[in-house]
Parts: sequence; structure tokens; C-alpha cells
Amino acid sequence: MEPLREIAVRKSTLTEQGQENDLQQLSSAERMALVWPLTVSAWAMKGVDLAHQRLQRHVECVERRKR
Repeated sequence: MEPLREIAVRKSTLTEQGQENDLQQLSSAERMALVWPLTVSAWAMKGVDLAHQRLQRHVECVERRKR
């Protein structure tokens, strides 16, 4: 069982949504860290084992030599 943790919740109307600027200062890695727990939960509800469904960590770029 996971330990209890505090989760911040923001309540807003439909017209107020999308006008928040607190997430604009975050880097891409920080934003990914925010949504990763939600992604894990969504896959767990589908019954998918994430041990085999990891993000690709190594990317290669192959370029031809100039002639």
C-alpha cells in the first residue's frame, strides 16, 4: 500500500480553464514528471504491465557522409 501524500487540487470554472500560468515556468521534464503517475494509473486500470512498456531512452541519428 502506498503512503498517503498531499495532492493539490485546483477548482475553476470552464471559462477560467487554460488561463493559468503556473505551468509555463516548468521544463518539459518537470511536466512529464507531473503526468507520469497518471499514465501509470491509466495503464494499470487496463491491466498492462509497464515493466515491458517503458519509454524509449536511447535515440540514435544516422546521417550519410557528404559526397
